Amino acid sequence: MSNQEEQLKLQAYLDGELSESESREVENRLAREPDAAALLAELRQTGEALAGFEEGIQLPESREFYWSKIQRQISAPEPLREATPSPAPLIQRLRRLFVPLAGLALVTVAVLVSIPSAPQENIGVETSLADSGAMVYHDYSAGATFVWLSYPADKEAVDNDEMDPFE
Repeated sequence: MSNQEEQLKLQAYLDGELSESESREVENRLAREPDAAALLAELRQTGEALAGFEEGIQLPESREFYWSKIQRQISAPEPLREATPSPAPLIQRLRRLFVPLAGLALVTVAVLVSIPSAPQENIGVETSLADSGAMVYHDYSAGATFVWLSYPADKEAVDNDEMDPFE
C-alpha cells in the first residue's frame, strides 16, 4: 500500500467510512506506527478547525445539485482558445524587412563583382592643338595609329575667305 493510499485510509477512518474489519486494521496500525497516529491527530485538528467555517454558508441550490454542477464543469472539455497574435515590436518588424533586403543587396553585389567586365580596348585619341585640324587615333590592341588631317583647319577657313575653293 502506498503512502497516499494509507493517508486516504486514515481520513476515511476519521470520517467513519470504513467497515469494521478495515477499522480494526487501521487501529492496529495506529498502535504500531507513531507517524500514522500523528497524522491522524493532525487530520482531526484540521477537521475541527474547518468545521466552524461551513456553518454560515448557505447554498442557493441543494447540495447534490451544487456538487453535480461542479462535477460537470470538471469533466467538460476545455474550449479551444484561439490564439490572438500580439503585434510584433517595431524592431522585429524592421528586422523582417531589412534582413531580406540586406540579403538581396549582398547577392546583387556578389553578382556584379563576379560578372567579368567587357575588355577595355586600348584606344587613345589625342590632338596636338585644339584648332590644328589634326587628330591622332591609337589602337594599341591592333597596333595601329591613324592620323586624321582636315586641311584647312576649321578656324583658318573661317578666317581666310580667299581659300574657298568653290569660288
